[in-house]
Amino acid sequence: MAALLQKFTMKTGVLLLLLAALTCGLAQEEDGVVEELQVETLVKPESCSLLSTMGDTMQIHYTGKLMDGKVIDSSLSRDPLVVELGKRTVIAGLEQSLIGVCEGEKIKATIPAHLAYGKKGYPPTIPGDAALEFEVEVISLTQQTQWQKMVNDVFPLVCLALVPTLLGLVGLYLYQKANAQKPNKKKAKEKKIKKK
Repeated sequence: MAALLQKFTMKTGVLLLLLAALTCGLAQEEDGVVEELQVETLVKPESCSLLSTMGDTMQIHYTGKLMDGKVIDSSLSRDPLVVELGKRTVIAGLEQSLIGVCEGEKIKATIPAHLAYGKKGYPPTIPGDAALEFEVEVISLTQQTQWQKMVNDVFPLVCLALVPTLLGLVGLYLYQKANAQKPNKKKAKEKKIKKK
């Protein structure tokens, strides 16, 4: 009988623990706490042969909202926003949500605070620790060319290698200049006298 009671108590305890975790998770979602980036496809074009990757350039229209539905910004009344993926021209969560989408696709991205404006927010429009929701339409998508890829990937590395090289050459020049023998004034006068 004691073993049966212990099994029953153990199962009840596990069940209560799962129920508590589920209730806590639901309560957090209701409070507007978003822990990770969530991307939902609203409209997908019939043909999608080209997916966006880092380095690509996109033109997008967007509407950004707080979780309570208050609009914080929209490009619908302006020209589309030009975004080059990887250049950090938009908040991290929005940039991440734009990877792997097609031209003509519409998405809804729910962005946690740490991938948006963080603890500080963007006063007075966006409070601290605010999760954001963006509806985005990709107007155009241009993949980076091989030249752009080389400039974006290789050029910074070449520049990083050149800086220590140039500093080393300047140091060598200064070292040689400091250790070069300075002409003696007496010897210079003697040479002038000998020439006469």
